[in-house]
Amino acid sequence: MGRGPKKHLKRLAAPSSWMLSKLGGGKLNPFPLRPSPGPHKLRESLPLSVMLKNRLKYALTGREVTLIVAQRLVQVDGKVRTDNTYPLGFMDVVSLPKSSEHFRILYDTKGRFTLHRISAEEATYKLLKVRKVQLGSRGVPFIVTHDGRTIRYPDPAIKVNDSIIYNIEEGKIKGLLKFEVGNLVMCTGGRNMGRAGVIVSKERHIGGFDIIHMRDSLDHDFATRVNNVFVIGEGTKPTVSLPKGKGVKLSITEERDARRKLKEREGR
Repeated sequence: MGRGPKKHLKRLAAPSSWMLSKLGGGKLNPFPLRPSPGPHKLRESLPLSVMLKNRLKYALTGREVTLIVAQRLVQVDGKVRTDNTYPLGFMDVVSLPKSSEHFRILYDTKGRFTLHRISAEEATYKLLKVRKVQLGSRGVPFIVTHDGRTIRYPDPAIKVNDSIIYNIEEGKIKGLLKFEVGNLVMCTGGRNMGRAGVIVSKERHIGGFDIIHMRDSLDHDFATRVNNVFVIGEGTKPTVSLPKGKGVKLSITEERDARRKLKEREGR
């Protein structure tokens, strides 16, 4: 058996959230680029090359992606990234200063990564989910967020599963979104990935997984594990702009009716 970490990832083994075709690379190159180790897990990230080549269509080949990032034209969370396999994850802000474009990495209601275009003002901050709250050496309190950041001396009101509003330019916490009933959340895992709704209730299960019950704007109820929930706003108002659909999942019949209405309008 081979030693060391795996360096390749086949198209068929790639996460479905990347939306890659089965045969896109052909027989000669069935390997899309495997994400580098970084702030997000492999199954929860999107390589920078897939974003530039498959989503934005700014490059036709992997070599063109390498040339783009080598010219230091791509920024992730305000920092230039020259690794074409850098992992992009939920809530990351990707900026292309040369074209004055900014994107936030979010999920659509089918659990696929979507590049949501945002304004320059909104690109100055992002939301971070708090994973740990601990005391370090010499009694220094710190928190660890979902994208691997360690922030020392946080507000004592910040608890696990809360979300913080993080200013990318200053590197400081600018606000707090509490994980409590009545606040708006988005699912980042499970069958309801990408759906947004207001927390209705919490179920505590000793020795098991706590379950969170939510309700969307169309009064559809759904539930998921507490680990899959990310607070994105106070009350029903989101702190960040949401992609098309606003996190409301439609049934296949509702989607069909919407398509028919759109065709009728275009026909007129």
